[in-house]
Amino acid sequence: MDFFLGMVGGSIVEWIAVTCGLINVVLIIRRSIWNFPFGFVMVTLYFYIFWEYKLYSDALLQLYFFSIQFYGLWVWFHRRASDGRVMVAPLSRRSFAVYLAVTACAWVTISWLMGTYTDAAAPRWDAAVAAMSVTAQFLMSRRHLESWLLWIAVDVLAIGLFYSRDLVPTAALYVVFLGLAVLGYRQWRGAAKAT
Repeated sequence: MDFFLGMVGGSIVEWIAVTCGLINVVLIIRRSIWNFPFGFVMVTLYFYIFWEYKLYSDALLQLYFFSIQFYGLWVWFHRRASDGRVMVAPLSRRSFAVYLAVTACAWVTISWLMGTYTDAAAPRWDAAVAAMSVTAQFLMSRRHLESWLLWIAVDVLAIGLFYSRDLVPTAALYVVFLGLAVLGYRQWRGAAKAT
């Protein structure tokens, strides 16, 4: 195992988090409520990983992800179609614009706080990933199609951030997440049109 980790990088904990993350996103694309157990494990492990690498915004983000998963589980459980899959709920353009504006304000605030009060490794970059992720996860919990657009932006930023911090397996995971987010957007858009 040490040889494998030496070749590809990362720790066993990071690889478990990566595996749970992949399963989680695949199940989200399929609109399956079974994504949540894998999400809980993934965010718990990533809290410790990101804290260790001084990516504090992303570490704190995992606490948010952990708590909002309970809300998402409740919403998804009560908004399923007869086939058991969650129903997609598109947003209006105006509502999405409001979410984007709030996200921009959060990014500026988090960047300033992390840059001023911590030894964060990449406060602005990390805060952008965190702010957009908060909004994306909230919209995902509420079953909004537009959450995938934010996840695509998050993934693009996260790939560079995690690679720059030598979190190579996590950066690779976000490359896969990027492809899955594009697929998720297409699948959910098709499901929204079908209803």
